Amino acid sequence: MKILQTTALLVSKFYQRRFNLWEKQAVRLQKRTFRTLIKKGQKTAFGKAHNFDKIKNYEDFKKNVPLRSYEDFKPYIDRLKGGEQAVLWPNKTIYFAKTSGTTSGAKYIPITKDSIKNHINATRLALLMYIAKTKRTGFLDGKLMFISGSPRLNKENNFLCGRLSGIVNHHIPGFLQRKQLPGYETNCIPVWEEKVSAITEETHNENLTLIGGIPPWVEMYFETLLKKTKKNNVAEVFKNLSLFVHGGVSFTPYKERFKKIIGKDIDLLETYPASEGFIAFQDCFPSEGLTLIPDMGIFFEFIPADDFGKKNAKRISLADVETDVNYVVIINSNAGLWGYNIEDTVSFLSKNPYRLVVSGRIKQFISAFGEHVIAEEVEGAINEACKKTGTEVLEFTVAPLTDNADGLPCHEWFIAFNKEPESLESFGKILDDYMQSKNPYYNDLVEGKILQPLIIKKVQKNAFIEYMKSIGKLGEQNKVPHLKNNRSTADALTDFII
Repeated sequence: MKILQTTALLVSKFYQRRFNLWEKQAVRLQKRTFRTLIKKGQKTAFGKAHNFDKIKNYEDFKKNVPLRSYEDFKPYIDRLKGGEQAVLWPNKTIYFAKTSGTTSGAKYIPITKDSIKNHINATRLALLMYIAKTKRTGFLDGKLMFISGSPRLNKENNFLCGRLSGIVNHHIPGFLQRKQLPGYETNCIPVWEEKVSAITEETHNENLTLIGGIPPWVEMYFETLLKKTKKNNVAEVFKNLSLFVHGGVSFTPYKERFKKIIGKDIDLLETYPASEGFIAFQDCFPSEGLTLIPDMGIFFEFIPADDFGKKNAKRISLADVETDVNYVVIINSNAGLWGYNIEDTVSFLSKNPYRLVVSGRIKQFISAFGEHVIAEEVEGAINEACKKTGTEVLEFTVAPLTDNADGLPCHEWFIAFNKEPESLESFGKILDDYMQSKNPYYNDLVEGKILQPLIIKKVQKNAFIEYMKSIGKLGEQNKVPHLKNNRSTADALTDFII
């Protein structure tokens, strides 16, 4: 066994005690994290405005710190971007992770000198957990590749801004950099189609043993690789490939396709990273569910999804969660986010250890390919297209089309028109242009030829009425879902396509 593999095994044994504490004392670790955050937060403008010096326990905290969305936090973010110090966290903000926004456009999530450790160390701990549980270190014998955003960062108001994956790329340990693929210049190529071709050229003769990334992006790389090499499957190209690290979207729709395209069974390691912080990762192999990270600068709160938005919604800490309840995740972190709603929902499978699954988003959304499309965006697109073309839409819904017989995957829009556009093609282009302008993830996927532009299916005028009637939700306060991350509504409408 080589030195790096032997060292990794020894280090994983060293961290086994910490992993055991996660399983047995997660609540205690969360309480300690809470105390540390409050103590440091007292030195900030936010802490002074919210009486942190008087907060003695979690109940005091809830009374003084209301829940916030990004839009509520934006005035504080603007102060940070303007150069003010100690606004949300006493230590320096060193980056802003730029991500898709809602009503406020792009979001700028602060990353501090303290919180960057969460993003870096969590990935390392996920791999060490894998080694500790499986005793498999073969992936360290070859090259490692995480397909990520560009590491080339932009400077805005004296701050470096970019995609989180690009920021993290700058903090890969030196001893791993010589194993890292692709090279910096290739990784900085802005057009995905060109980038994946360059990655293929650079990597097809390498001994790749680990690959990580969002499933649809990795799948496109694999397809390009097989065209280049004229091999039947990935295992014929990378004979020692043994581990796939994935996250960002549900792997379920891709699992069978990946097994076929790879050509052999390899280990899977699921992670739950977010721009706001690294939340959980897989701790058993195989296993359903991810272990929550209780001691890396984030204090978690949870609100039952069914109660979210209600005046007296129950707001609880990890100590009081129950299994099989859908919760909205609220975080408080050493990035300076307080009572912050990341809009994800999770459900706990067990409490000893605290193991969860990501169940979705509290709002309607589509993220089958990592695009995070929300209702405001599709509704705004419809309004824009109708306004520009004089079209009248009775109702509509949007769904992902992953297996598109006519081309690349895409978003499929089912629209019932009262007054049709003169050109359905022009109407669709306005929709797609609007979506790309409002959502950088969607734009990246279309520009990168991972998705093709949206397609429209015209349906009968009574289609949505009949659909709502069929599910017992016609009338009253029930609304047609304008988007779903599955095809339950879309498939029900296929009989009404014109």
